[in-house]
Amino acid sequence: MSIFPNLYYYKPKQDLPRQPHQIEADLCIYGGTPAGVAAAIQASRMGLKAVIAEFSQHIGGMTSSGLGRTDVGDMGAIGGISSEFYQALGKHYGSDEPDGRTWALEPHVAERIFTEWLQQAEIPVYFEQHLDSVELLSGRITQIRMEDGNIYTAPMFIDASYEGDLLARAGVSYHVGRESNTVYKEILNGIHFGHPKHNFTAWVDPYVIEGKIDSGLLPGISDAQPGVQGQGDDSVQAYNFRICLSSNPDNQVPYPEPPNYNRDEFALLARYIRSGVWDALKLNKVMPGSKSDLNNWGAVSTDYIGRNYAWPEASYAVREQLFQQHLHYNMGMLYFLANDDTLPAAIRAQVRTWGLPADEFTTTGGWPHQLYIREARRMISDVVMTEHHCRHFKVEEDSVGLAAYTMDSHNCRRLVLDGRCINEGNVEISPNGPYPISYRALIPKGEECTNLVVPVCLSSSHIAYGSIRMEPVFMILGQSAATAAALALQHQCALQDLDYGLLRKQLLLDGQILHANS
Repeated sequence: MSIFPNLYYYKPKQDLPRQPHQIEADLCIYGGTPAGVAAAIQASRMGLKAVIAEFSQHIGGMTSSGLGRTDVGDMGAIGGISSEFYQALGKHYGSDEPDGRTWALEPHVAERIFTEWLQQAEIPVYFEQHLDSVELLSGRITQIRMEDGNIYTAPMFIDASYEGDLLARAGVSYHVGRESNTVYKEILNGIHFGHPKHNFTAWVDPYVIEGKIDSGLLPGISDAQPGVQGQGDDSVQAYNFRICLSSNPDNQVPYPEPPNYNRDEFALLARYIRSGVWDALKLNKVMPGSKSDLNNWGAVSTDYIGRNYAWPEASYAVREQLFQQHLHYNMGMLYFLANDDTLPAAIRAQVRTWGLPADEFTTTGGWPHQLYIREARRMISDVVMTEHHCRHFKVEEDSVGLAAYTMDSHNCRRLVLDGRCINEGNVEISPNGPYPISYRALIPKGEECTNLVVPVCLSSSHIAYGSIRMEPVFMILGQSAATAAALALQHQCALQDLDYGLLRKQLLLDGQILHANS
């Protein structure tokens, strides 16, 4: 049960339309994420009739759902429509940067810009479109059907979802979890101990009754075997909500108590605070409008470690259960920190200086509507982006954009090791500057599907995806995906047979940056 009626991931529609829509387009984009929006705008500019089928009730993905302090890596690597978006933000906020861009934003401003762009381009967006089935003929998607009966027909499709649901239903190869280092001869993939950030900086006993193993483990701690450094597994880096908070007393909603609130869920956090460490809200990044973008920080914070493994391949109904569990954990943590009288008064007072913003997410009580799906499925194609690309050990010549952010993974597991709590999976290693992303990493193998482009769940190893998976890069790749689709239609060829020289020429004409210092 959600505390707000509109705060959910999925609700099956009770009253289906008597006459489902039959939507025909040149390009059907599944997912109104920033990648999907950029793809739609680029398609329109190239003369295509594009349509977006969005799972949720909102456009803009994480950029319009709390991720207000944009992770960039190298601002000089951001071109095309992605750069236009941050220039539009700069214009709104009166940026004094030489390029007119700004990288800090309020969620409602991002959603407004995306919505205005789509309206100006007359691109239809259909909301609450839950993919049901995909029809293929001779390796080409012919149509996709939604649970409400709507059918989308197009010669080209883009999967711009965070989960890769379209690519999976189309029979395209993918991976979930962490590969072993041996798969691609990497050194940062798989099980990873030893990174100093976001781990326990004090000894914390993991047992309900300290020192008594038979009393059981505190909530959130796994008794799984630690495994071996570099070993692959099915763990998925933790999800959370990027919570927008307000420090303006005139624009605050108090932290609500979630349904079925159980303070015992936060016993580990309380014990960690008693050990002398108070850092759970340290990563409270300042945004415009006296607001913040609260992300995970430290050993015990907003990341709901170990509770998301099923998400990538789960049914919509199971994802809804996981969504509510993450919601109740994140909402409950703030309520606990602000109100529990076992905590130091100074901590409670500090937490209460912030509240949910009254002018954001007005239909969901000030709470973001999108769970941060940091990683789900990753396509396996003819080129897999790996740590070698991030480190410039290997360079692909068919660039469709640059990535530059740290090879970043949040923790995947919280374990018992030598009688104490330890987090496992965090990695933060900088690449050797911006590096190109291969066109072939955006398209499936030719024998699997010839008219699908995948700019979000692209072909990448776990550790390389941690560097690529940034919202500005998704916009870059969305634009490039639509460009490829348009050119393949123009030249009546499969995406795999598209002349890269033609693609490169068009991308450069449209402001994309394909190589560092170009």
